[in-house]
Amino acid sequence: MTILVTGGAGFIGSNFIFYWLDKHPEDKVICLDKLTYAGNLSTLRPVMDSPSFKFVKGDICDKKLVFELFKNERPEYVVNFAAESHVDRSITGPEVFLQTNYMGTATLLEACREFGVGRYHQVSTDEVYGDLPLDRPDLFFTEDSPLHTSSPYSASKAAADLLVQSYVRTFGAPATISRCSNNYGPYQFPEKFIPLMVINALNDEPLPVYGDGLNVRDWLFVEDHCRAIELILRGGRVGEIYNIGGHNEWRNIDVVRLVLQELNRPESLVQYVSDRKGHDRRYAIDPEKIRDELGWLPQTGFEGGLKRTLRWYLDNRPWWRDIVSGEYREYYQKMYGGR
Repeated sequence: MTILVTGGAGFIGSNFIFYWLDKHPEDKVICLDKLTYAGNLSTLRPVMDSPSFKFVKGDICDKKLVFELFKNERPEYVVNFAAESHVDRSITGPEVFLQTNYMGTATLLEACREFGVGRYHQVSTDEVYGDLPLDRPDLFFTEDSPLHTSSPYSASKAAADLLVQSYVRTFGAPATISRCSNNYGPYQFPEKFIPLMVINALNDEPLPVYGDGLNVRDWLFVEDHCRAIELILRGGRVGEIYNIGGHNEWRNIDVVRLVLQELNRPESLVQYVSDRKGHDRRYAIDPEKIRDELGWLPQTGFEGGLKRTLRWYLDNRPWWRDIVSGEYREYYQKMYGGR
């Protein structure tokens, strides 16, 4: 069959493409990506020459292009990874998040309705639930938790989720939604937390840590996320939401210390900076539903997954060195300079 992956030149999307082609070599995978700052065509180099893979440059908000692609390729599955996803950028420039994350989803849903796609899957985030208090480790987000967004990014993703649900109810769209915890692994853009700390440590530069560093995140290795989406596509119930998390909570400062320890760098590189506006304190997901219905559990422990991630960044310096020059340097100074 043919599966369309939007945002496939980004971090999670590219890992999903690699995973799918490895597990299902008989399928055809089409990647639609606008190649914004976070989309890197070199990431897809390992599959560019595969007869089972096709890359199309384009914006999911471009209705003419999207409809033409659906008409020509007739995908049975559509998995939407395409999104503006960095909270800090949504604070300095919310508009593009609303356009891509909401209107882009609307365009894809209309195309799926027009051309009879068998399954549409929306990749969302646990950030739509807001945060949990640090002093209540017994609390976890479930699929029934109310939406309580904290940033323009999470608000745009929550709006897209609601739109997907409306298409299920109004039009009978064969759609599912997943909400994942923080991903990490190979090919993650350097502005994200773990690669930022890794690259700065390798360059013996300060590691900027927001606030007191005690914010807690539930970490998920990207390959475990890809396997969960595969299970949802194959066996998830239409109209359902599935939380994807691993009961793998770490304080930000402890992640930073582990990175420094693994790279044999001093803790003196840690530099506390003024906190992000509206910074959520704790994310924690209960994955009971996907475990009970589809048999999914994460297979990669955080310390082992982090070692694999660090090795990838050590072995692929040209990939990230090309990224951290130019525009990224300007952005980095804007975010952390003078804080």
